[in-house]
Amino acid sequence: MMETRSDNRKLVYILVIVFFILVFPVVAQKININSFNVAIGNLITHNSLQNFSTIFISILLEGFPFIILGTFISSLIHVFISEEKIAAIIPENKLVGSVFAALTGVFFPVCDCAIFPIVRRLIKKGMPLHIAVTFMLSVPLINPIVLFSTYYAFSNNHKIIIMRVVFGFISAIVIGNIIGTFENTNNIIRYDFHEGHHEHECCHCHKHENKHREHHVLFAEIVHVLEHTSMEFHDVGRLLILGAFLSSMLQTFVPKTCLISIGHDKVISVLAMILMAFFLSICSQTDAFIARSFLAQFTTGSIIAFLIFGPMIDLKNTLMIATTFKVSFIIKLILAIFIVCFSIGLGINCLLGGVL
Repeated sequence: MMETRSDNRKLVYILVIVFFILVFPVVAQKININSFNVAIGNLITHNSLQNFSTIFISILLEGFPFIILGTFISSLIHVFISEEKIAAIIPENKLVGSVFAALTGVFFPVCDCAIFPIVRRLIKKGMPLHIAVTFMLSVPLINPIVLFSTYYAFSNNHKIIIMRVVFGFISAIVIGNIIGTFENTNNIIRYDFHEGHHEHECCHCHKHENKHREHHVLFAEIVHVLEHTSMEFHDVGRLLILGAFLSSMLQTFVPKTCLISIGHDKVISVLAMILMAFFLSICSQTDAFIARSFLAQFTTGSIIAFLIFGPMIDLKNTLMIATTFKVSFIIKLILAIFIVCFSIGLGINCLLGGVL
């Protein structure tokens, strides 16, 4: 247990160091001292505080209904649908299986923090790695709750919705097959992994992972669904609050000239939004509302990169999978996701010219 925690801390330190190495030069180049003097002055104005509260509350009011709906449906699937049923419907053919695994997300309204325990068990039951990874990456991206929330957030910009679905679908298949080509299922599991320990620490909303098998009464299963919904809502809701707070802070107290100078750069904007998606760790059911709040300041490609990268991998999910998979596998997975998402974002910016 101590060794696992030590490895997790090392991974966190590596990620934090990489973050500052990437971000500091960008900030130093794009932002000047005079801009920060203006920002500090804005802190004490009534209008800035009012703008902050308006943005913050609006994101929460729009996001929480989708969290409630998503966590409830996710809990129903968690209790009543087994991994065996999921594995049985996915074809064994490599290409067909990858496409089918990516499409399966349409029928599984499960967020990114809830999908990993399912995928971990599917891999242990013998599911091919490329199919399991494709399934893990696609479900948080194209499930109905995420599609509905994205449509609601970008109701006046259908291009964003279409690009998130299409590029998210393609990315999941490409990344899944890249990982499946360069990795072997037998070499990715940690030698010190213990099932019980993982279930306890990976995510509070799954600590009753097998409890439904012990229930034979409908009332008990309903109670389990409600308990699971409550725990998931707590975990996901606090991340939305954190994301809304940071988004509101950036848009209120960071000078518009700074955001525009970074956000309108075709390359740096994509990098900035990918890093933001990773470290904010916002649930895929509500990340569209955070992304929409940056639509006026950042390029379209960076918004799409944010909407695709975040559901696939973020800080909380990295720590979660670090309890089961080797660090070498996690680094390869993050690199594959980063390269694909960055390429998509940059390509969109080059084709569309940046901001729509």
